[in-house]
Amino acid sequence: MARSREIKTNAMRILDRMKIPYAHHTYECGEFVDGMQIVEMLGLDPRRVYKTLVTRSAADEYFVFVIPVAAELDLKKAAKAAGQKSLAMIHVREINQVTGYIRGGCTAVGMKKQYATVIDSSAEGWETIVVSGGRIGSQIELAPGDLAKASGARFAPVCAEDAG
Repeated sequence: MARSREIKTNAMRILDRMKIPYAHHTYECGEFVDGMQIVEMLGLDPRRVYKTLVTRSAADEYFVFVIPVAAELDLKKAAKAAGQKSLAMIHVREINQVTGYIRGGCTAVGMKKQYATVIDSSAEGWETIVVSGGRIGSQIELAPGDLAKASGARFAPVCAEDAG
């Protein structure tokens, strides 16, 4: 019997091409689950698990933010970091069309287009963080600087003060 080969996501193939080291974590899940449920399923420190959010400016430009899973994006701080007057979250039904990923599997690496991306500056305090691997059931753990390199991101404080 042939050994089952790990199926690489687009994000993982990009990291491999860039020779960026990462660990792949998997969990069983047929549909979208909340990020905190993933933290529990994988037994991870929730402060090191980050989610990827997509916003739109008034000029219909998209901006991507990677923030701690338990935190809330501060849209004022996010707009400032993106050099915009204001930003709004995109609707869940737009995620696939805009990013190429589905809800629960969205990651800043390997979106359909390269959007301006900001990782919350809290990530810089960790040796590694965990983000979606590009599909439901897949998480990747890597150094914050490597995520920034792979996604063309920069760091800025974009979370609401009372969350996370």
